[in-house]
Amino acid sequence: MSQQSRREFLEQSMFAAAGAAALSTSIPQLSAAESQSSSPNEKLRVALLGVNGRGQSHLNAFAGRKDTEIVAIVDPDESVGMTKGVGNVYKKTDKKPAYYKDLRKAFDDQDIDIVSIATPNHWHALGAIWAIQAGKDVYCEKPVSHNVSEGRRIVEAARKHNKIVQTGTQCRSQPGLIDAIKFVKAGGIGEVKLARGTCYKRRKSIGPKGNYDVPASVDYDLWLGPAPMAPLTRQRFHYDWHWQTPTGNGDLGNQGIHQMDVARWGLGVDNVGSSVQAYGGRLGYTDAGDVANTQVSIHQFGDKRLVFEVRGLETDAYRGAKVGVIFYGTDGYVVIPSYNSASAFDLDGKLIKKFSGSADHFANFVDAVRSRKISDLNADIEEGHVSSALCHLGNISYELGEKMPVKEVAGEFKGDSEALETLGRFQDHLGNNKLDKTDTVISMGPKLSLDSKSETFTGGMASKANPMLSREYRKPFVVPTSANL
Repeated sequence: MSQQSRREFLEQSMFAAAGAAALSTSIPQLSAAESQSSSPNEKLRVALLGVNGRGQSHLNAFAGRKDTEIVAIVDPDESVGMTKGVGNVYKKTDKKPAYYKDLRKAFDDQDIDIVSIATPNHWHALGAIWAIQAGKDVYCEKPVSHNVSEGRRIVEAARKHNKIVQTGTQCRSQPGLIDAIKFVKAGGIGEVKLARGTCYKRRKSIGPKGNYDVPASVDYDLWLGPAPMAPLTRQRFHYDWHWQTPTGNGDLGNQGIHQMDVARWGLGVDNVGSSVQAYGGRLGYTDAGDVANTQVSIHQFGDKRLVFEVRGLETDAYRGAKVGVIFYGTDGYVVIPSYNSASAFDLDGKLIKKFSGSADHFANFVDAVRSRKISDLNADIEEGHVSSALCHLGNISYELGEKMPVKEVAGEFKGDSEALETLGRFQDHLGNNKLDKTDTVISMGPKLSLDSKSETFTGGMASKANPMLSREYRKPFVVPTSANL
């Protein structure tokens, strides 16, 4: 890391301490005068950033409303932007929005009220911050950041410029889950000190690492943005960026962020915790991916613990959940196996209560844009930042890990029955996929201590871990420091 980058990192860390302290204070309310679109009769003008994959959900949401109008499509892949973006908006509304490859040109349009972001992960934070600085309210997909530091920068930018910023963790708007979390927090299953998130989602090889051609329709410089300029080493250009660290965060930060957020929500913890430790590997195949496909992350919050399990190989559900959350209480447990439903059981496994119900997360965002009340958001950017940060912290411990056969991992958890039980199931999972339960080599990450207020590492590994809270940015695609927001 350069001397300048070190100075910027230290500056970010100092400001992070002040930003994190805001979690314990009341959320500020914005006046209606601070909105250019406070009238319920006025259409909100929307720019969509990224219209491939998840971006189509954003398109359908805003194109399907009478009080919003999609006026701009931004995508560095012209083929995607014109066909899936401009073309699909026209099919739904009989109006053709403007098309831009470069988001900065769209942000120059002072009539745009909302920027909705569904780009690859490495663009989320900078896209959101530049939009906020340009005077826009923002809906930002999860994870809201590619690393811990830039997530805090979005929060600071939103507060400084008085903007409404929603995280795309739609579970927060579902009545079924809202009621289930209320039940857990009210003592419906007794005292809860442990939550387990599961991302058991089959992910196959993305093909051999090589040197592949970037699609001719893609402006690769703009697509990479904050990431380093480097050759394309994966076969499939779109989506498989999730499995390479310069642009993605693995399934922990892809699918898992939803369940990480729900687990943290139910535990009632509002910070990044006191420690993190992770282990795992990219197991079962060798390909162009470099993130874990099999991983356990253990997050400690005082006497509360959040355990997260990623399994990209074949696996059965755990207590009825493949992609879900389990809360363990002294009187029972709650299983959340979907985005909008949950079931509560007593200690004998007898069903106590069911929860279900769906709602529109985009509608919640639009309502908050109208009201100018951050408290009206079900998933304010600060909630999104903290949950995204937990995913990044798990990946940092994993990346700093020591290579060892899985049989040696038990020594790391002597006397910790819960961690050993999780490890035992991890080993069984390897065996079920015809991998050696004892000699398969994995990365055993160090237990990293955290200062939850400054969102930085402490202790003996801090000098190695803290630089991983941020990244080297490629000019001019640089996430601003706190002082420059």
